[in-house]
Amino acid sequence: MQNQHETIYELLNGFSEEQLRQRIHNDKWSPFEQVAHLVSYQPVFLQRMQIIQQENDPLFGRYIADNDPAFIADCKRPLSELLDGLRSQRTDITNYLFGLTDASVRKTGRHPKYGLLTIAEWTEFFLLHEAHHLFSIFMLTRSTAPG
Repeated sequence: MQNQHETIYELLNGFSEEQLRQRIHNDKWSPFEQVAHLVSYQPVFLQRMQIIQQENDPLFGRYIADNDPAFIADCKRPLSELLDGLRSQRTDITNYLFGLTDASVRKTGRHPKYGLLTIAEWTEFFLLHEAHHLFSIFMLTRSTAPG
């Protein structure tokens, strides 16, 4: 939770923002859009964790980035702002999660596909989701890298 997102800086190193904004496949996000998605989803995740603390087994709808005004706005922001946001939001998430009691971490919320998940399981899901996008960024940038 504290460090996985830091990989992004190494993955993007050596690429201009213009290069990162170019889609390799017309129907798939660019590396830049992958970053924008990670940034726009972090507040959603934190809000869901807070709702789980306040409600009994809340049901969350499927998050669709392309329908999220925050994602659309983030796609228009400069990369430097996105990366600053990624780091500061992660600090907020980490501080929130590490401040929870053992009983709070066991509270649950319902995912529309994966069912009832504890805060600990939601956090694992969040990290796996992030890792998927980091891997996508890796593949996309390496497929355009020279030589």
